[in-house]
Amino acid sequence: MARKIPEIPSASLADIAFMLLIFFLVTTTMDVDSGLERRLPQWVDQEQLENDDQQIRERNVFIVLVNRNNDLLVEGEYANIEDLRERAKEFMANPFNDESLPEKEPQEVPYFGEYMVTKGVISLQNDMDTQYGTYIAVQNELVAAINELREELSQQQFGKSYESLTPEEQDAVRQIYPSRISEAEPKKVGGN
Repeated sequence: MARKIPEIPSASLADIAFMLLIFFLVTTTMDVDSGLERRLPQWVDQEQLENDDQQIRERNVFIVLVNRNNDLLVEGEYANIEDLRERAKEFMANPFNDESLPEKEPQEVPYFGEYMVTKGVISLQNDMDTQYGTYIAVQNELVAAINELREELSQQQFGKSYESLTPEEQDAVRQIYPSRISEAEPKKVGGN
C-alpha cells in the first residue's frame, strides 16, 4: 500500500501572510523628516510696506553668503563655519558701540528699563547649488548665535537660563535680541 503524502493546508496561508504584513507595518519605524523651527513673520499689508520709508543702513546688515562650492563669505571675506557664531554674536551685540557694527536705539523694555537695542539684521543668501548640509550648518550657527546672546542676557539679568524664564521675561529678552535673520531666495550664480 502506497503511503499518501500529507498535504499542507493552504486555507490559512492568506491569513498568516496578512498577519505578518500587519506585524511588520506596526513594528517598523518610519523616518520622520526634520526641519528648521521657524516662526513666520506677521503679515504686512502691501500698502503699509510702501508707506514704510525706514531704510536699513548698510552698517546694520551682516551679510552671509554661501556659494555653489560651499564656501562661506562673511561680510565679503572667506570664513570658516566654526567662526561664524562668534562673528554673528559680536555683530548683534555690538558691545563697544563700534561704528562699523549696527546702530543701537534706546527702547523701553520690561524688566530692563531703557535699554539700547540693536538694529542689526543678518542677511543669509545661498546659491541654488549649495549643498543642503552646508546651508543647514550655516543656518544653525546663526540661530545659535542669537540663542547664546539670549542665554547670556538671561543669566546676567535674571540669574537663570532663558528656557526657565516666564513668557513675559522671554519676550523682554527677545525684544533686546530679536531673531532678525533674513533669508534671500537662492540664486543661480554664474555658468549654466
